[in-house]
Amino acid sequence: MPVAQRDDLLTVLAARLGAAHVLTEPADMAAYLAEQRGLYQGRARAVVRPGTTDEVAWVVRECAARGVAIVPQGGNTGLVGGAVAQGEVILALGRLDRIRELDAVNGTITVEAGCVLKTVQEAAERAGRLFPLSLAAEGSCQIGGNLATNAGGTAVLRYGNARDLVLGLEVVLADGRVWHGLNGLRKDNTGYDLKNLFIGSEGTLGIITAAVLKLFPKPRTQVTALLGCASPQHALRAFERLQAQAGEALTAFEFMSRFSLEIVFRHIATGSRPLRGDHAAYALVELSSPDPRADLEGRLEAVLGEALRDGVIEDVAIASSETQNRALWQLRENVPEAQKREGGSIKHDVAVPVSRVADFIDAATVACEHAMPGLRVCAFGHFGDGNIHFNLSQPVGMDKAEFLARWEDFNRIVHDIVADMRGSISAEHGIGLLKREELRRYKDPVALALMRSVKQALDPRNLLNPGKVLPPD
Repeated sequence: MPVAQRDDLLTVLAARLGAAHVLTEPADMAAYLAEQRGLYQGRARAVVRPGTTDEVAWVVRECAARGVAIVPQGGNTGLVGGAVAQGEVILALGRLDRIRELDAVNGTITVEAGCVLKTVQEAAERAGRLFPLSLAAEGSCQIGGNLATNAGGTAVLRYGNARDLVLGLEVVLADGRVWHGLNGLRKDNTGYDLKNLFIGSEGTLGIITAAVLKLFPKPRTQVTALLGCASPQHALRAFERLQAQAGEALTAFEFMSRFSLEIVFRHIATGSRPLRGDHAAYALVELSSPDPRADLEGRLEAVLGEALRDGVIEDVAIASSETQNRALWQLRENVPEAQKREGGSIKHDVAVPVSRVADFIDAATVACEHAMPGLRVCAFGHFGDGNIHFNLSQPVGMDKAEFLARWEDFNRIVHDIVADMRGSISAEHGIGLLKREELRRYKDPVALALMRSVKQALDPRNLLNPGKVLPPD
């Protein structure tokens, strides 16, 4: 684009939005350009911060008129480079942060895309309801980004992914038109379910500006336990028992390998360990119910007592207070931070059928350790929905750059095993830039062709988050 035309755009944007909301100085843009893993460093013509849906639509129209591409960005907490700009205008949605409506009887909350996830959770809490999406980044990630990536988190087992929590959307299209799809209906059979085109599209098809989200009865009682198991296979057997006997009360079943828990105690956790000795596998279990009279602790004790007698689990610690509940959850939540302190990390966010999740962990561990002796497998994740974060920590003393240079080699090992088990190479983090070429290798060619057709129909000039998700033709 000629310099004069580019300057004209920024002048027009500043005149409408105010100069404070059109950032062009490197220091002002820095926080919008860095990907948190450090894998990508972006560059942008400007960071534009509209404050309403009308302003978002106007910015999109002005950019489209000049052929200027846009990268929508929420809290910039993504892990695959999906919000990294490569010279485009960044459209930051943080000022769209209003809660428009909460309807406790209908069980819905209507929020703008820039609302921080924690804010939505707290609004539901004040109304005596639950918004169950829960992520490690919930204090800074924004709802628009959560929906654009179809975020998962720790409550998927009971409540589903972000996609399952949405009833309606408001979306700005690539030409600046606004689709007003904000409805709170559980049943609406009037044609295609358009919202699901935009959820998980990573901003490549439209810009989500607001959403109607489902609320649920607030849990009035809950109990948490940490299990020690002899193997991932034993952990899976424990999950089967709990699911069969606790039903919907089982709201979380989080797996941690021995190494993942070991590094949490090495770097972060204080105090004594909740279980005696070391175990090859651990599981964090939560039961919850909206019934304050529900004897969840008694139910959990009965199931786990039987599992102990049968050798399904080796040890168990059941929290007896909210403080202990929180302490057990912090062990799981601190795994990613602890792994950072172990040096280089090659990360895989994969899913396989729940019945194969233990087989996957065993097979991928053996294959990766054979490929690089001394490598340390940090496997953890959402066992109950088949999503494992199969991360690899560098061997002690190995050069970090030398280790990270093997990322593609380990992709092939891990992703081939996933494919053989009919799994997915991206369970909840998205594709972005990081997995774009992997998508070409593992996605069904017909599915890729259909995805390109949808992109062509909704964004024929490729102005929305270009270069993300779809590999080049």
